[in-house]
Formats: sequence, structure tokens, C-alpha cells
Amino acid sequence: MSSIFTRILSGEIPSAKLYEDDFFYAFLDVRPIRKGHALLIPKQDIDYIFDLPDDLLSKLLTTARPIAKAIEQHIPCKKVGLMVAGLEVPHCHLHMVPIDDVGDLNFANAQPADFSDLNVLAANIRTTLKELA
Repeated sequence: MSSIFTRILSGEIPSAKLYEDDFFYAFLDVRPIRKGHALLIPKQDIDYIFDLPDDLLSKLLTTARPIAKAIEQHIPCKKVGLMVAGLEVPHCHLHMVPIDDVGDLNFANAQPADFSDLNVLAANIRTTLKELA
């Protein structure tokens, strides 16, 4: 099943990349609900999070941890909240959103972001990820 995430992974659609390894790709959302809203997706084209193989499902959170820590260093927040809604794009994805209150995890707050601003923030977060490694 092809989705917008498949097109991002293939490079057909540009993204503000935060992280990539053999299994996952993370990037900033172009319609963030809060500044620093990122998505972590498996490279394997699987729709439902609970259909991920066990090893990939467990790696999802261990991969998310350093990304969250890097986001926290650039976006003031109490923590990075996680959400798996899984309805808007038929490809498993973990929303990683800097939050101060549970109400911050509200998709009604989504606003288009300036892509050049996303790229600057992504570059800063990538630098922090390298420092944390």
C-alpha cells in the first residue's frame, strides 16, 4: 500500500529529516500541532502498529527515545508526548509532540509550517542527536 510516507521515504516528497537508520525514518511534521512535532515511521510499509513484527515494535520506542531527548533540547516543553492514532495515513507512525499539557495533543491545533524553518530546526536536532550518540 502506497502512502505519502512511502513517497517521503523514496525521496519523491521532501521532508525535514531528523533521523534515519535501516529500520526507521523520523522527520518534522509539515502541519505540526506544536513546534517540534515529529513523526517516526518504520521503513517497512505496515499500516497498523500492532501488525509490526515484535522486534520492530520494540525498536520503535528505543529509537524514539534519543529523538525525544534531542527535541526537548530545542523546544521548551515539559516532555515529548507520544500518540499513535493511525487513521490519517495508512502507514504506522508515532507522533512525537513537545507538550506542556495533555491538551497540546490536539490535531485541531495543526497549522502549516514554513519548510525553511523546519529544515533549520531539523538540522539543529540532527546535530544534537549526533552529540547524544
